[in-house]
Amino acid sequence: MIENQKPDLSVLLKELPPYVARTFPRFKELIGYSSRTIANMDCLGQGPEKRIMLGNVVAYERESLIKWLESRSRILS
Repeated sequence: MIENQKPDLSVLLKELPPYVARTFPRFKELIGYSSRTIANMDCLGQGPEKRIMLGNVVAYERESLIKWLESRSRILS
């Protein structure tokens, strides 16, 4: 049954740096969420698990971000 399958987003491992800042130029294009949306999810405790501060910018560990995206995604057909 396809509807319960999760997509494999490991292709993003090659596209993203080890830590992905919310200010990353292609953030929305590659992630599918705006940085503000993920900031709001962080405040609600629903964002990616591993995040750090790089200066004044929040960044996410690449593998943690991809795992979070896979958990929120599903194959439609």
